[in-house]
Amino acid sequence: KLNLSNPTTGMQKIVEIDDDKKLLPFFDKRMSTEVPGDTLGEEFKGYVFRIGGGNDKQGFPMKQGVLCNHRVKLLFKKG
Repeated sequence: KLNLSNPTTGMQKIVEIDDDKKLLPFFDKRMSTEVPGDTLGEEFKGYVFRIGGGNDKQGFPMKQGVLCNHRVKLLFKKG
């Protein structure tokens, strides 16, 4: 499932893609990486997608700025 959004217009669209081969260019990429939309099909030809988030197999969300491939505990303090 992909959540596509355009911040300039505020439009948001959720697209479900069943074919895993179409999603291969999105795997093992870092946040803010740009991926061409040509692999998703003819309707996305010419578009460029920027990875802005995601989650792992267990459902834990990704956070930009954490530069490691394994799960870490982040400590935040108030103020």
